Amino acid sequence: MRVLAIWAMDWPVVAAGADHAEPVAIIARERVMACSKEARRQGVKRGMRVRQASGRCPQLRLLDRDPEAETRAFEPVLRLLEKRIAPHMEVLRPGLIALPSRGPARYFGGEPALVEHITTVLTDAGIESRTGAADTVFAAALAVRAGQGGKLVPAGRTADFLAPYPVGVLGRPRLSQLLPRLGITTLGAFAALPSDRVLGRFGHDAAAAQRTARGLEARPLNTSGADVDYSVAEAFEPPEDNLEPVAFIAKALAEQLHVRLAGAGAVCARLQVEAELTAGRRLSRVWRHEGRLSALAVAERVRWQIAAWAETGQLDACAAGITTLRLVPEGLSAAAGRQSLLFGPRIAPEELEHAAGQLQAMLGHRAVVRQELAGGRSPGERIVDIPFGDARARPLVEGTWPGRLPAPHPAVVYPTPRPAQVLGADGGPVGVSGRALLTQAPAALSIDGAAPVAVTGWTGPWPVLEDWWIPAQARRLARLQVACADGRAWLLHVQDGRWAVEALYG
Repeated sequence: MRVLAIWAMDWPVVAAGADHAEPVAIIARERVMACSKEARRQGVKRGMRVRQASGRCPQLRLLDRDPEAETRAFEPVLRLLEKRIAPHMEVLRPGLIALPSRGPARYFGGEPALVEHITTVLTDAGIESRTGAADTVFAAALAVRAGQGGKLVPAGRTADFLAPYPVGVLGRPRLSQLLPRLGITTLGAFAALPSDRVLGRFGHDAAAAQRTARGLEARPLNTSGADVDYSVAEAFEPPEDNLEPVAFIAKALAEQLHVRLAGAGAVCARLQVEAELTAGRRLSRVWRHEGRLSALAVAERVRWQIAAWAETGQLDACAAGITTLRLVPEGLSAAAGRQSLLFGPRIAPEELEHAAGQLQAMLGHRAVVRQELAGGRSPGERIVDIPFGDARARPLVEGTWPGRLPAPHPAVVYPTPRPAQVLGADGGPVGVSGRALLTQAPAALSIDGAAPVAVTGWTGPWPVLEDWWIPAQARRLARLQVACADGRAWLLHVQDGRWAVEALYG
C-alpha cells in the first residue's frame, strides 16, 4: 500500500498566530517543539533545551504548546483537503496527516501531479506544506521532511530510503540506547539482523520496530473478525450541547475501549471519533493510535476534536446537540504485550495512570495532581499543581528572579497567608519604608490574633515589585524572615501596611 503524508510546516507556530518574521519558539517539557523561520535563522533548532535556545537568540519569544488550539486550527485545513483531495484521512498529529495515495493519484494523473495539486491547494490557503510518499506510514512521515519539498520514495525502495536513518527515529528509547552500544547505529544495520534473534533477544516490540526498519508495516496481522465490534458508544438523552459533560463521558468510553481491546488481546492502529447530532448529521475524524495512546490520552484527543468542531462551526451548540458519542477502533492487530520488571516500583506506570484516571472520573479533573517547579519569587510560586495527564501549564522560567528568597526553603507553605502583627520594642507596629527599610527592629510576632511571641532574630526585608506595567496585576510588597523564642521561624510579607505569614521553616 502506498501512503501519502502531508505536513503543514511549523504548524504549532502557525496555530499560535505567531509571525515567522520574529524569533518565536513553541516549547513543551523544557524543549523547543517548533520554531519560526527567524528563530531558525538565528540558530534555534527543534529539540533544543530552552536555555540553549535562549542563549543563541536572546530575543526569542517562548510560547507554551497548546495541542487543543492546534487541533482547532487544523480542522479547517482537514475539511479543505477532504473536499479537494480525498474524503478520508488519518491525523497523525495536528499539522501532519496520512492517506492512501492510490485512489487520489489515479484521479489526478500520478503521484507527482497529486503532490503538485496538494501544494497548490494549501498555498492558495496560505499554508506552507511538504508532501512525501512511501510504502508505510512511518516512511512517508520521514519522506515528508526529506529535501526542500518532501520526497516520493519509489515503490519497493522504502527499505533503502530508511537504511541511513539513525535508530533513534524509531521512537523506542530503550532500543535506541541499547542498539548503538552493540554497534548498530542505523536502520539498515538493524533491519539486516536475523528476525528470530531480534525477537528472542529484545522482544515483540523490537520485532515490530525491525519490520518498520525494513519498510514494512509493524503490525500486519488483523485480529478483527467480521462479527466482532469493539467500538464503544454513549447516548445522550436529552442531546448534550455542552463540551464538558461530553469530555467527561469520553474518559469513561476510552477506559471501556482499552478494557475491551485488552480482553481480546488486540491493539488498534487508528481510532475514529464519531459524534451524531440531533439534526441527523454525523461528524467523524480518525486519529493515529498505534496502541500507544493511554485511555487518558484518548479522552484528551476526543475533547480536542469536539472543541475543534465547535470552533469551526460544525458543531453549533445553539442549533444542534450531540446525541451519541462513539469511539471506533480501526486497524486491529495482535497485542504483543510487554514484560514487567521483576524488581522495581510496586506500582507500574500503567496501574498508576489507570488509578489516577478512575479518581479523576469520580472526583474531577483536578482531583489528582502532580507538583512541578516553576519560576517565581515566593515559595508558593515555585511549586505548581498540574492535573495528572496534563502538560505543564507554564514553563520553568529560569533566571535570577530578583527578590527571590535564598535557601534554606520553608517546610510548610500556606495556600492562604495567615494574618499577623509585627511589633517593635515600644509595642507599636513595625512597618517598611519606601526605601525598603524597617521603621524599627522587630521585637514580637503575633499570628492569627494569638499572644505575641518574642522575636530572637530577623533578616530582610526583601522588596518585590511585580507587573508594575499592568495596573490590575501590579503588586508591591516586602518579605521578612524572623526567628521566635519558641524555636520556630517564619516567612512574613507586608503589603499595603498589613503583615501576613507565608510559610513556616520548622
